[in-house]
Amino acid sequence: MDCLFCKIVAGEIPARKLYEDDQVIAFHDIGPQAPVHFLVIPKKHISTLNDLSEADKPLAGHILFTAQRLAKEQGCEEGFRVVMNCNDLGGQTVHHIHMHVLGQRQMAWPPG
Repeated sequence: MDCLFCKIVAGEIPARKLYEDDQVIAFHDIGPQAPVHFLVIPKKHISTLNDLSEADKPLAGHILFTAQRLAKEQGCEEGFRVVMNCNDLGGQTVHHIHMHVLGQRQMAWPPG
């Protein structure tokens, strides 16, 4: 499989990791859009949100909880944004689900 994020999980491509456990890895975005911008990804390859199964519900919750905890640790207690894009039309560029966490700047709506 030629997946950028699977290669990060496997240690084949370096990343500036914030956190890792048996289910997820969190690392800084290489093109940050805010003073704090990191990704939380599952170690298990799941291409899009549409590919989540009933069995993945605990993993999906763990991704969100990890994002929230790390956002606080990164100084974003007063507010942050979480984003998950799905498929090309939704803006997904790496087809391995991932949650963007952005903080320490004022966010606008709509986002774009």
